Amino acid sequence: MTDRSDLEARLDGPDRIAPPDEFVQQANVTDPNIYHEFEQNWPEVWERAADLLDWDSEWDDVLVAEDAPFYEWFVGGELNASYNCVDRHVENGRKNQAALKWEGKLSETRTYTYQDLYREVNEFAAALRELGVEEGDIVTLYMPVVPELPIAMLACARIGAPHSVVFAGLSGKALGTRIERSASEFLVTCDGYYRRGNAFNLKSKADDALLKVDHDVTSVVVDRLGDALPHVVDGDSRDYHDLLAEHAGAVVEPVARDAEDLLFLMYTSGTTGEPKGVEHATGGYLAQVAWTAQSVLDLTPEDTYWCSADIGWITGHSYIVYGPLALGTTTMLYEGSPDYPDRDRIWEIVERNAVDVFYTAPTAIRAFMKWGAEYPERHDLSSLRLLGTVGEPINPRAWKWYYEHVGGGECPIVDTWWQTETGGMMVTTLPGVDDMKPGSAGPPLPGIDTEVVDAAGAPVEDDAAGYLSITRPWPGMVRTLHGDDERFIEEYWTHPDEAPTSDQSDGGWRYDAGDGAMIDEDGYVTVLGRIDDVLSVDGHRLGTMEVESSIVDVEGVAEAAVVVGAGAGGSDVFAYVSTESGRTGDQDLREQIVGNVERDVGEFAAPARIVFTTELPKTRSGKIMRRLLESIARGEPLGDTSALRNPEIVGELKEAARED
Repeated sequence: MTDRSDLEARLDGPDRIAPPDEFVQQANVTDPNIYHEFEQNWPEVWERAADLLDWDSEWDDVLVAEDAPFYEWFVGGELNASYNCVDRHVENGRKNQAALKWEGKLSETRTYTYQDLYREVNEFAAALRELGVEEGDIVTLYMPVVPELPIAMLACARIGAPHSVVFAGLSGKALGTRIERSASEFLVTCDGYYRRGNAFNLKSKADDALLKVDHDVTSVVVDRLGDALPHVVDGDSRDYHDLLAEHAGAVVEPVARDAEDLLFLMYTSGTTGEPKGVEHATGGYLAQVAWTAQSVLDLTPEDTYWCSADIGWITGHSYIVYGPLALGTTTMLYEGSPDYPDRDRIWEIVERNAVDVFYTAPTAIRAFMKWGAEYPERHDLSSLRLLGTVGEPINPRAWKWYYEHVGGGECPIVDTWWQTETGGMMVTTLPGVDDMKPGSAGPPLPGIDTEVVDAAGAPVEDDAAGYLSITRPWPGMVRTLHGDDERFIEEYWTHPDEAPTSDQSDGGWRYDAGDGAMIDEDGYVTVLGRIDDVLSVDGHRLGTMEVESSIVDVEGVAEAAVVVGAGAGGSDVFAYVSTESGRTGDQDLREQIVGNVERDVGEFAAPARIVFTTELPKTRSGKIMRRLLESIARGEPLGDTSALRNPEIVGELKEAARED
């Protein structure tokens, strides 16, 4: 173990920590020249990522930018994602290695070897075909973190049917909207899930969603709850396990897909409240997540790896399913909560499974820190080799706590910045190459070019705040928004004529990330958070408009603003609500607001706290100052309030928040 005095000296000393020599000696990437190699040989150097995969046919061009910003990668190449994540590991002698290890909320466990995974993926792929799913059909998946979810994803990929996973915490209304927008005619769901030991009905939400869809949908239902909830399969529904039995032993040849064919569709929130269907293509996406899983997460086939995200979000797609399985790693799935049945549940699982690499969200780390170091200290965490964070910026204090009390001062931390739209990691340290700076994500990865610019698009000085942008394309990038090319350009891209530093050789467009950031003299990027009206609730990206519109729909509510506040278990939605004249902000109104949000958006988005106010703090132009509302919610200093047209309301809100 690390000497205590040495660890304290490193944490209290210069804000730069080198990776341990022992880690560097075994790391997948250790040569600092990798940055120079990518720069000198870009974009052809991205072939090294593509070479991690097995291709049915080689590509003709690494990058085609003729129709920028609709970039194309590995053009002419063909491959199948399911084959790359399953079959080839069976063929290469690893059929008896664990592929998936699942921990349920009631401490149930299931392990699938790569041979088990191959068998069930093939059987379900055959079942989907029998139900009428054809190449190019979008299949909607609506399940908690159970093994059947990644199996369904891989079965879809096997037959060339893009999947659209919808987070199980979203409401039936939200599910229906996504099914309608994608014109999906197939749904795979389950009867329910457990929350803190109690069974909840998921199929009823799915049934409600289908009532609001204008076209017929065939659904498959997984029996998750057994005797805890009656398993009802009716109408156009089929039972998942019955379908497997009917197709026992089936083998479905993986369909060769063009590198630019759609692998999956993922709906994410926008500032307008209208969900955006982000499209990711097969070849570039799979290459980037495989390469970053190997280079940043340092994964090998011998590892047991755990990302604590939900598969319903992009982190689960990229770094629970596709990235780790493409490398032949053992990837863990966890259905439960970090504090149920006790606050050491996470560390008990790490110890029992000898987890090598652990990847989680800063909100979870802050909760662990709040609960106390005694919980990780109950367990032997010496199997851990690398730690990671994802979802939002992590403050230096939480970073150091994670480094000391979970990693024991011996595990590098990769603080990764990326988005649903980027597909994979973009800014972070390479743990076998770079020093770590607590609170700073790190430099752009090799092959990624970032700038921090001002409102006019010109680069800012070192350590000055600005807007984070990406100045050239990358393989895992979003290809477009489903059915809306125009919105794709408007939401994300600055035209070459308006981007002073863009390189015209790759089309010249600049991707606008929507995050504030700073870059220091060493090229390390510190991400400051969203600059648009999007929340991050325990790692789940959510448009403020979606929640605020639901609140304002309640009779008696005049206006609402939501922000993220610090909750007991991470981050909670904090709502400020002004009522119509004569309407009192009482308990009945609170319950109506919570119920409306649960119905329209999902239970996870329901406000944990509601502050009723006569008005909201606004600038002279009428814009709500969310920064002040966030500071009040988090109990932090307010900073400059001179831009407010109604500064007197701030004191009232602080007092109301204390009383709430």
